[in-house]
Amino acid sequence: MTDERRALQGRLERATAHLETPLAVLDLAAFDANAAALSARSSGKPIRVASKSVRCRALLERVLTRPGWRGVMAYTLPEAIWLVRAGVTDDVLVAYPTVDRTAIGELAKDPHLAAAIALMVDHPAHLDLVDQVAPGKNRETVRLCLELDAAWHPAGPLYVGVRRSPIRSAAQAGALARRIVARPGFALVGMMSYEAQIAGVGDAPPNQALRARAIRLMQRRSLAELVERRGAAVAAVREHTTLEFVNGGGTGSMGVTGADPSVTEVAAGSGLYGPALFDSYATWRPKPAAFFALSVVRRPAPRIATVLGGGWIASGPTDASRRPTPWLPDGLAYRGNEGAGEVQTPLIGPVADSLRPGDRVWFRHAKAGELCEHVNELQLVDGDVATPTPTYRGEGHAFLG
Repeated sequence: MTDERRALQGRLERATAHLETPLAVLDLAAFDANAAALSARSSGKPIRVASKSVRCRALLERVLTRPGWRGVMAYTLPEAIWLVRAGVTDDVLVAYPTVDRTAIGELAKDPHLAAAIALMVDHPAHLDLVDQVAPGKNRETVRLCLELDAAWHPAGPLYVGVRRSPIRSAAQAGALARRIVARPGFALVGMMSYEAQIAGVGDAPPNQALRARAIRLMQRRSLAELVERRGAAVAAVREHTTLEFVNGGGTGSMGVTGADPSVTEVAAGSGLYGPALFDSYATWRPKPAAFFALSVVRRPAPRIATVLGGGWIASGPTDASRRPTPWLPDGLAYRGNEGAGEVQTPLIGPVADSLRPGDRVWFRHAKAGELCEHVNELQLVDGDVATPTPTYRGEGHAFLG
């Protein structure tokens, strides 16, 4: 184990020695360093913090006080309403279309909410639903953002990326923009495109040199195609309305997306926590900032230490990359036939012989904000001191639960 990781383990242990497991911590020094590094990589463009990757109100407020960070990208409309009413921000983009009739009705009748929140759309049916809930003559103007699909279609049926929006071309974007501005009660104020095949795919998978080269080639070609297509789509939409913002990218594409002249702001969130999936990125790797600790409860055999709990599996493809990573002490791994269990997780390796019941193993979640769905509090560690702060769950909110 490196001196840096040994020092980190000592600091986390001292800060949380009075607490029981399971517990989750956020290293404030690493969080702040990651926030500064992301801002430095954004080509001078403001960063909208992706709340899905944070899910802690105090940390959203913290990063929004930093230079270069402005506004929130929420993942549900009820969350956006809560954040505005709590005073976290008055600038929220809901990154996914909503069909929550109750929340739409609440938004449409409140001038403060309507001025602060923009809804994502990619189909006229999204507008129809709003009109059904709150007819245009009897509501506040609803602010909208049009999503352009950013996936790459290199040839024929081949599709690389995430299927998000049916709007792919400049002509389609312009046509939908024209329909939106013709509808009373709506204002088209933004555009968004998320290049998941660049931002969400690590270009340096360990021990896979050929795959890494293939990924980098795909990303270069995909980016070149997207920059041209996005620029044309933005121009087509601007023929019909004045756009306040054009949002793009994520932590994994911060540098290249920020350099796109058609983009006016970028989004990031995962890079603040530095989850394990970002260990496979070559261009920039955030400092690990978020961890959770589980206690050893069994030593069933030599070189095996069993912790209580552990099955905090991340969303996405159901493969080993979505398991938490045993991080401290260094040198622990899962048993292939058991993996990370709901109630207990056996860990193997020579270092297991040094562990005794009551000792702790520190893990890193594969993704960022999903960690907060498992705990009511994050312990904010500053030096050797831990201060509890509630997660969304701890404040009684499970916006996708």
